[in-house]
Amino acid sequence: MHPLPPYAALLGLSTARGEDGKLLWVMPFREQVVGRPGFLHGGAIAGLLEFAAFGCVYEALGGSEGVSVKPINVTVDFMRGGVELETYASGEITRLGSRIANVHAVAWQQDRDKPIAAAHMNLLLRRPS
Repeated sequence: MHPLPPYAALLGLSTARGEDGKLLWVMPFREQVVGRPGFLHGGAIAGLLEFAAFGCVYEALGGSEGVSVKPINVTVDFMRGGVELETYASGEITRLGSRIANVHAVAWQQDRDKPIAAAHMNLLLRRPS
């Protein structure tokens, strides 16, 4: 896994493995991620989704040194308010080409079947020449 940028530390992000072995991103509820009182800030949720998407791409590339991933476009759907609980996210690659990756990421709290947000991202893969 690539070193995490400072924004990940601000969000308090950590990683774990789900029961299915997939990479999970975990964001604790804390002051730095609060929007309106008692709820997560939309930017914190979107940041968590971005890390989940990038994380699954880097994992799929499996140590391909020097590959950089840059967003082409990002669409985030907010489905319900995130409350004072840990928030989880995971990403799933829907297409991995030589230059483009399409990823769907989902964030949830207590119940994975009740997501609080989802994102679709098209990512540019820049490979060393």
